[in-house]
Amino acid sequence: MIYLLIIVALILLWLVYGYNRLVTLRYRADEAMSDVDVQLKRRYDLIPNLVETVKGYVQHERSVLEDVTEARAAVSQGGSPLERDRAENALSGTLKTLFAVAENYPNLKANENFLKLQDELTDTEDKIQASRRFYNSTARDLNTRIKVFPTNIIAGIFGVKAIKFFETTAEAEKEPVAIKF
Repeated sequence: MIYLLIIVALILLWLVYGYNRLVTLRYRADEAMSDVDVQLKRRYDLIPNLVETVKGYVQHERSVLEDVTEARAAVSQGGSPLERDRAENALSGTLKTLFAVAENYPNLKANENFLKLQDELTDTEDKIQASRRFYNSTARDLNTRIKVFPTNIIAGIFGVKAIKFFETTAEAEKEPVAIKF
């Protein structure tokens, strides 16, 4: 009888440990997604200042400014961060175009405000990538834990589902970058 109680107690402890580990990984994934959102919000807030700074210099490049504004508006339309990923990639593309256009304006390139905003956006882009990598590693850990025996039994009992990875959806993002000096 004592052996039976010990076995039952060990099984219960194993279930509790496995469930708690899955919950911890899920919360880490949520935290990582929140980190991505924070960085995307930071970039979203920097863009109007950048557009206003550039506006005075590039009057005849109006379509580039409109594209950035439209891409920013598309991002603000909501949805989960994974669903907004396509709009975020489009916004990144329009910002690259804006910086490419800025290369044609020496006065703009020398503008202190523009340089500061450009540095802040570059820093933010780096943080977005780091946050996405952290999210993907957490998603990998959770998804692996869900699929591996014996934790897959606990995941099945409690209905824990796998989560999606951040992936680059834009083909242009997968292309090598041409560098010209």
